[in-house]
Amino acid sequence: MENDILPAIPEFAFGLPALSITQVVSWGASCCMIFGGIVPFVPQYLQIKRTDNADGFSTHVCLVLLIASTLRILFWFGHPFELPLLAQSIIMFATMMTLLRLCTNVYALNEISTTKRVFSDQPAPRRSRLIDGRPIDQAIDSTSRTYAQTPQSGQSFVAGKFFTDFDQQYFWKWSRFLDYCQFMLLFCCICALVTYLLLNNWYYIETLGFMAVFVEALLGAPQFYKNYQNQSTHGMSIPMVCFWLSGDTFKTGYFFINEAPLQFTLCGGLQVFIDISILAQVFYYRKAARYKMVIPKASLSDEHIS
Repeated sequence: MENDILPAIPEFAFGLPALSITQVVSWGASCCMIFGGIVPFVPQYLQIKRTDNADGFSTHVCLVLLIASTLRILFWFGHPFELPLLAQSIIMFATMMTLLRLCTNVYALNEISTTKRVFSDQPAPRRSRLIDGRPIDQAIDSTSRTYAQTPQSGQSFVAGKFFTDFDQQYFWKWSRFLDYCQFMLLFCCICALVTYLLLNNWYYIETLGFMAVFVEALLGAPQFYKNYQNQSTHGMSIPMVCFWLSGDTFKTGYFFINEAPLQFTLCGGLQVFIDISILAQVFYYRKAARYKMVIPKASLSDEHIS
């Protein structure tokens, strides 16, 4: 009887499954996929919070990722894929809402401080900046419905744009974080209802999956256009773009190795191309700025000689 019990002791003591190197690497890659997507936005978040200036960052980047994350989550119900990718979409959605709230608060504070200077008897010097891509004086208009105390009359007046105005001119340029929440709630409800009705339609599900990754592939496009408009990359976090490039390269390889749907791999390659284009803008605009500084100095020296 003792001989029957003794062999069972080692089997009980060492019954835990052994972890192979492959499993550890796979888990590590999954963790990188889940949390790696939000890492690039940490430097940009800290920079905006430190400087109280979000002019160099395009909030349309948040719009792109919010839409892409929503579509990818809905795509999972019709075509289940790896759980780490689903978790990444949920965490990315929450991160973009957090970053969007910070940008909205910064814009609102700058508009309020500007309006106080407008109504003050002794206005303070204004900073040269844009609000929603427009000069401050143009941003404060007579159609506003948000209010702050003015020193003369006790009445209030601050520029405000709201989602419930349904004004296409101010789409995604609203004054309150609540308006962005209202839009995303409406968008999620409509997409969820359509997906529920067409859940068994193969063509709809595959189109939904393609749109999810294609929209995400255009993540850098708003920032690229913002830089082009400003003819500068000032205010944009360069580490953020570097993280984009490294993360998108890793993600594309992850899609390929794990045989994810073809849409994921193709659009991952497009993301890498856009990231490289944004980094090229950094070097181009820096070189252009240095050239503009050299030309005036040269002209001044010529005038001095003559």
